[in-house]
Amino acid sequence: MIPQHVAACLAAHGLQAIEFSPGTTATAELAARQLGVQVGQIAKSLLFVGKDGRLAMLLCPGDRKASSGKLKAALGVKTRMTRPDETLAATGFEPGGVCPFGIDGGILVLVDVGLRQYATIYPAAGTNASGVPMTFDQLIEITHGRAGDFTVAEDAGGEMAG
Repeated sequence: MIPQHVAACLAAHGLQAIEFSPGTTATAELAARQLGVQVGQIAKSLLFVGKDGRLAMLLCPGDRKASSGKLKAALGVKTRMTRPDETLAATGFEPGGVCPFGIDGGILVLVDVGLRQYATIYPAAGTNASGVPMTFDQLIEITHGRAGDFTVAEDAGGEMAG
């Protein structure tokens, strides 16, 4: 079930989540299969913590991974992906269902411009069996995200997996 605060945020913007039962969208590949779309259309949410303790959520295409160098350049500090317990504590969402809606305003949201190439993208809606059809511009507006180039191709070496 979509968390109430997520559903309220989406409704305020005229959007509604899609829920799958049975099924899971815990990975970009599974989500793409459930929705019948390209893996890149899945806006996966990755949470990072900087050496300074600040949190940043990266929303990026499901077929890309975070670039540690690009994140360091954007944030000014080296980062690491949060552990599952840190992710849950910071967002209220379990890994696989992390979404950018209804999170603490202290978490900086970064949106990779690679998502812009798709007419419709699908971030999670707070569960591991959900997705929200929306545009890149809607995602930026709702999350107050900062758009930029923060990723590399999945097959690039030496970068953070998502």
